[in-house]
Amino acid sequence: MERTAPGDISPDFPFEHLRVKVLDGEMAYVDVGDRSSPHTVVFLHGNPTSSYLYRNIIPHVAPKARCIAPDLIGMGASSKLPQLSYRFADHARYLSAFLDAVVPTSKLTFVIHDWGSALGFDWACRHPHRISGLAFMEFIAPFPSWDTFGLEKSRDIFKAFRKPETGRKLLIDENRFIETVLPASVARPLTDAEMTHYRAPFLEHASREPLYRWPNELPIAGEPADVFAIAEQYHEWLLANDLPKLFFWAEPGALISPEKAKWYADRLKNTKCVGMGEGVHFLQEDNPHLIGREIGKWIDDTLSRAASKI
Repeated sequence: MERTAPGDISPDFPFEHLRVKVLDGEMAYVDVGDRSSPHTVVFLHGNPTSSYLYRNIIPHVAPKARCIAPDLIGMGASSKLPQLSYRFADHARYLSAFLDAVVPTSKLTFVIHDWGSALGFDWACRHPHRISGLAFMEFIAPFPSWDTFGLEKSRDIFKAFRKPETGRKLLIDENRFIETVLPASVARPLTDAEMTHYRAPFLEHASREPLYRWPNELPIAGEPADVFAIAEQYHEWLLANDLPKLFFWAEPGALISPEKAKWYADRLKNTKCVGMGEGVHFLQEDNPHLIGREIGKWIDDTLSRAASKI
């Protein structure tokens, strides 16, 4: 599989953020591309990233679709709300309100990753009539036990993130998700400019509450019970539905190993699977141009054909 040379991955964010009032805050978002296209593509990021993660992917898709990439509440350039606990249910409420405000009626294609996948799958399984297609990578499924979660070498630190006596120190005081987990989850070294972008929303300790909450929301071994139940529901729906899908996977992966990728490839319906070669978790930072080109081809070959039959 063709890889993107590190020098071809720009650290620059070539878009201007728009802002929209959402509940008691504001969400920042990118809105570019072909508004005359029948396709609207929504890019959803996870922890600890933002719309910046998709900076090198959106330009490949924008000639073919309207492209919308929000920063989740409390993340990126969106409002930091001290009254919010930033649980999964909070993010789901704000994302739903954002979509109601920005794309209230359009059919949507989701490009989703990490917690963006959980939020996107959850919204999609509750609004299947609004979904044209799903493109996803390194997604969150319910993990029946710690032995099924992530890479073995990462399990101890994630267990520490979830312990009251160590979690806040590691994630808020020491900012470990930005300083350690993020760069370790990219196959290439992130540049100083890229790390500066990722650090920027979380320079103050008070802004890091989402970074603390997200690892504590991961649906592992039945906990938290509400998030685990939601993940079970959307995972069952993902395996059962016939919507067009585009599934990216890498080696060794983090949440999705090559073995898990094969399991999904054998079971997902109406799915094109793309092996990306080397990659850990933030695949958009390792091979963005491949991802962008594949999404563009998928829109042309699959979504446009499906739309023409309606």
